[in-house]
Amino acid sequence: MKKKSPDYLLLLLLFNIIALGLFALASASSVISQSIYGHPYRYFIEQIIFGFLPGIVVAIFLFKVPLDYLRKWAPLFLAINLFLLGLVFIPFFGETIRGATRWINLGPLSFQPAELLKLTFVLYLASWLAARTNKSSKKVSSINETFFPFLMVSGVISLILYLQPDMSTLIVILFTALVMYFMARTPFYHTVAFIVAGMVLAWGAIKVAPYRMARIHGMLNPDLDPLGTTYQAKQMLITIGSGGITGLGLGMSQQKYGLLPLPMNDSIFAVMAEEMGFIGCVALIFLFLAFFIRGLSIAQKSKDQFVRLVVIGISTWIFVQAFVNIGAMVGVIPLTGIPLPFISHGRSHIIVELAAVGILLNASKYYEKK
Repeated sequence: MKKKSPDYLLLLLLFNIIALGLFALASASSVISQSIYGHPYRYFIEQIIFGFLPGIVVAIFLFKVPLDYLRKWAPLFLAINLFLLGLVFIPFFGETIRGATRWINLGPLSFQPAELLKLTFVLYLASWLAARTNKSSKKVSSINETFFPFLMVSGVISLILYLQPDMSTLIVILFTALVMYFMARTPFYHTVAFIVAGMVLAWGAIKVAPYRMARIHGMLNPDLDPLGTTYQAKQMLITIGSGGITGLGLGMSQQKYGLLPLPMNDSIFAVMAEEMGFIGCVALIFLFLAFFIRGLSIAQKSKDQFVRLVVIGISTWIFVQAFVNIGAMVGVIPLTGIPLPFISHGRSHIIVELAAVGILLNASKYYEKK
């Protein structure tokens, strides 16, 4: 492997996403921040101090760490993460917010272990798949060597996230894992079998929880119950539509004044659409798409299977999460509680996403000798 400079284009794309997001967050959080703290930018400042600054520190560290260390310690990282996921169910540690038990509360600090799982599972899966797909083709094709172990690990993670419940995170993690599994050059019928099993289990999860079915009905018909179950979906469409082509201008959102639920969290894309318009929305979607394509370009240049799969996993995770969040806002998929990467208010996801970018930039420093 030969060393070069990191991928500055990837860094530039990230900078533009974060810049757009910070403008949106400053506006979307101002009303709530003013009403609670008497200061319109309290949440904005907290996001920078407790989200972006530690995230940048972790990203720099992972940018400099040899990737072989991450490969070696990936199983331990996942084991620790699973332990932390178990702590959320213990009353002294776990904290329930809006009916979901996803947070570990340590006094002034709280975080979501499920956010960290997006990264640790990518690292573990890349390490595990690289070890198996470097073997002979006979063993690669073996169901016992690849498919069943992959199914079991995915099943354990699915059960934990289902119990929280955190179905949106589970969808992103499983989709990312499936892409990595397929890109590891495993037999195609393995992927088909996993998709079929996933669809059956997803349908079962929807049937046993009526509110999930209600979200699907709300997606298909936002006018079904505009003052009840479909209120949020309806308000998001109104917010997005009111932005028009060019938007109302930065800071000029009207829906954030108590009409749009969670304007600085799950619904922040709707605020961006209202203020930046169709042009701003297209620009943001283009940035996420370019980020994903650039990540795939880095993966293509790497001949190391572990590095290649890690880059594919991280790029897929960020893009799919953005797609799920934006898709829920515009009504093409059911409502979810997943944050918009690098933009929504929240410390846990920002730190983990920036850490993942540090690994991407680390991987981009190397290429094969000619």
